[in-house]
Amino acid sequence: MAECMLIAVGAALVNNVVLSQFLGLCPFLGVSKKTDTAAGMGAAVIFVIMIASAVTYGVYYAILTPLNLEYLQTIVFILVIAALVQLVEMILKKFIKTLYEALGVYLPLITTNCAVLGVAISNIDNGYNFAESLACSFGTSFGFLISIVILAGIREKSEHNNIPKPFQGTPIVLVSAGLMAIAFTGFTGVI
Repeated sequence: MAECMLIAVGAALVNNVVLSQFLGLCPFLGVSKKTDTAAGMGAAVIFVIMIASAVTYGVYYAILTPLNLEYLQTIVFILVIAALVQLVEMILKKFIKTLYEALGVYLPLITTNCAVLGVAISNIDNGYNFAESLACSFGTSFGFLISIVILAGIREKSEHNNIPKPFQGTPIVLVSAGLMAIAFTGFTGVI
């Protein structure tokens, strides 16, 4: 249990998927304009990463490994992730229509979010068992949620600030994300 906790905290803070591995930048930058939308995207990513990791773990060890088809892992994982994102999209459209409309085009982008695929592959590459794989997946996706909500909060506050013209818009967002990445390096010695 302690090992799983260390893996989760390390994945969320020390090896943050967005701020230290630079995976998942498209939704990180695109959906971080408002905190409620960012939180919704983070929750959707948590759901997709957790389910994708569980399913890909099973597919890898129950199907690909016994048949010596490990070389197909990337293609199979992409197909599994695409199917799961379609499921999330249908669920949001049916039950949480406002979040579905707020996420817009960025919801299908979870399919191509390299963070989801990166977690699934790194869990296999690191040799994690099922519990460790889920701990890493939760930590990584929770780290994504933390990052996107913090950036959304910064962006909401900076809307009302007097920012020099050359830094308005995307440049100040990138500077803020860079400063967040620097701040998160402070967690390196914790674990």
